[in-house]
Amino acid sequence: MSWTRGVLAVLAVCVLLLTGSAGCGSGDVDEPGAGDSVAPVGRLLDATDEQGRRYREVDAEHAPEVGIEVQPEADDTWDVRLTVRDFRFSPDGTEEKAVAGRGVAHLFLDGDHLTRLRGPRYRLAADLVSRGTHQLTVRLYADDGTVWAVDGEPVESTADITASDAEPTGATEPEEIEGRTVTEPAAQR
Repeated sequence: MSWTRGVLAVLAVCVLLLTGSAGCGSGDVDEPGAGDSVAPVGRLLDATDEQGRRYREVDAEHAPEVGIEVQPEADDTWDVRLTVRDFRFSPDGTEEKAVAGRGVAHLFLDGDHLTRLRGPRYRLAADLVSRGTHQLTVRLYADDGTVWAVDGEPVESTADITASDAEPTGATEPEEIEGRTVTEPAAQR
């Protein structure tokens, strides 16, 4: 009789495991799919970006953040660096579904779409930036194409960049000092 009770106890544990009252697996975050949300992430809003992509509203405390820094390079290109927080870039081939804190970044120059980024660096060609001051904006998107948003506003950051013609190189010009002509670089005056 005690053997039968033991078998029944084991069967009861198995039933609990199968019905979900107890979990399976180790719960490690490195398991496939661990940390990926299976429930819908955020709330879809009616608001859209310029391309018609809907905003996906998330709470500020769980929202991704992005910053942008742009530096001119010696070869007249621009080095664009993104800093992200609570966000990771998705590799090519990622399933098109919204997962908290994951996706891609889109770059816009003066409101015109430039490119989609799957990493934090980009080299902006000089011929794309005419003389004057421009706005380079980075915006974060979920893998399903929706725009990450907080309080109805897209998660984005903008940097101003100013392109100008080449400056004079300091060519020498004659200058008269106390009755004589002296030649010195204009940069030293």
